[in-house]
Amino acid sequence: MKDASWDDLQLFFHVATGGGLSAAATQTGLSAPTIGRRMLALERATGRALFSRGPTGYLLAKDGVALLERVRLMQEAAQSIADWRGEVLTFPIVSMAADSWTSRFIASRLANVWTPKDAFRMCYKTCDAGVDFTYREAHIAIRHSRPDSGNVAIRRSVTVAHAVYQARSFDDRNRNWISLGTDIATTPADKWTFEQPDYWITGWTNTPHMLFYLIRGGAGRGVLPCFIGDADQSLVRAGPLIDELTYEMWVTAHDDERQRPEVRTVIDRLVALFLENEALFAGGAPGAENRQHR
Repeated sequence: MKDASWDDLQLFFHVATGGGLSAAATQTGLSAPTIGRRMLALERATGRALFSRGPTGYLLAKDGVALLERVRLMQEAAQSIADWRGEVLTFPIVSMAADSWTSRFIASRLANVWTPKDAFRMCYKTCDAGVDFTYREAHIAIRHSRPDSGNVAIRRSVTVAHAVYQARSFDDRNRNWISLGTDIATTPADKWTFEQPDYWITGWTNTPHMLFYLIRGGAGRGVLPCFIGDADQSLVRAGPLIDELTYEMWVTAHDDERQRPEVRTVIDRLVALFLENEALFAGGAPGAENRQHR
């Protein structure tokens, strides 16, 4: 069937089942002459006489009957695909918000939180400044502190520690530090480096993502959560844990949303993922002390 498009085959279906050009024109919004020309083109493309044309309309010829059966099968297959796609688009959505570091951690272990087999869709939000449940900015938020107000369900999670890190190849004689810029720093860990009066900051950036790669690339020493720094073999600690930066992680959800099965599922999976990596978050992951710069 050379050069026979699916659009022309669908148009053929309307002519064949409607008994003529007028019925097909009503169904498709195309003019009868246009449809007639396209049916002639279809006959040329197939090399078959599909219709017997007469005063009472378009009657199917033998080859037209055979083609109609094949087009019916194609339509059933196309409708099945459309139904399948429609089912996916009707899946409920779970939106989850976390800071840049936690978002990175979750993305690297996503199979623990969501898989393509789940009957819900996910929206991943990175919110370093926090989430306001009042305006439903997210269904689930991972926070650095316990909420003190609002219609919020909370689950205490793991302890998160921080330390100074440097690239393995970092020259010990190098006094350079790398930091987030003062204009975008929001957390105590973001601000710690530039609040130290004796530190020589020779580079800064506006995203945690870039901060990580600059430290790893040798631009300077910088502060990272231990669950990020200890997980990368190209980094070593350049000092002990910074106790004043330690915080408790909380998995929170709007109280109205947590009753949804898919929201409960994601919450349970997040809590399990964090607990499974509790030592990594707390800065006590196996081997971490051996990777500390001496």
